[in-house]
Amino acid sequence: MAAAGFLVTLAIFLVSSSSISNAFDNDPLQDFCVAVPDASAAVFVNGKICKNPKQVTTDDFLATGFNTPASTNNSFGFGVKVADVNLIPGLNTLGLTVVRVDFEPDGGVPPHTHPRATEVITVLEGTIYAGFVTSNPTDNTKNKLFAKILKPGDVFVFPVGLVHFHRNVGKTKGMAIVAFNSQNPGVITIGNAVFGSEPHIAPEVLTKSFQVDKKVIEYIESKF
Repeated sequence: MAAAGFLVTLAIFLVSSSSISNAFDNDPLQDFCVAVPDASAAVFVNGKICKNPKQVTTDDFLATGFNTPASTNNSFGFGVKVADVNLIPGLNTLGLTVVRVDFEPDGGVPPHTHPRATEVITVLEGTIYAGFVTSNPTDNTKNKLFAKILKPGDVFVFPVGLVHFHRNVGKTKGMAIVAFNSQNPGVITIGNAVFGSEPHIAPEVLTKSFQVDKKVIEYIESKF
């Protein structure tokens, strides 16, 4: 009986460990798994299909152009260049995405989350106000804001899934390099998700949630 109990406990531990280790991107099972373009894939998988290793080239691990700014010609005053598995096929299964973010003065990335990755930002130019908000506390107290004004050389971490933001509070342009521990971190911009979904969330839900008049909701939705 003792042996049987040990085996049951061991089985539960192994299943639990597997669940924990697979919470984010799976570890690679070979040196590399260069991605095949989606249009060339015969099936859809959780990630991307591997290219024949004999057909892999050095260019599969290379991206260029990060030395030039991203376009910031939009109402938010920021732009991004993304080096992910779609740009660098060799990143497939390696659990990494790198982004260049450029800011106009007073430009910023609105509150958003990444459901599948922790984010690390390194400021190289400008003065960036950045922060994140904790999830809802169990004791019914208010969500807590952790924020800091970042200068060139500063590094700041945004834990996975938490709402966060960046804004250039300096008088000159800003630039930062952001890294994610996933090849597909995902992004949910709060304003777009709540006020710009298709179809729209029922106005009764939003008026009740935000405790405002329906006309206020309609006005905000018109911006998205």
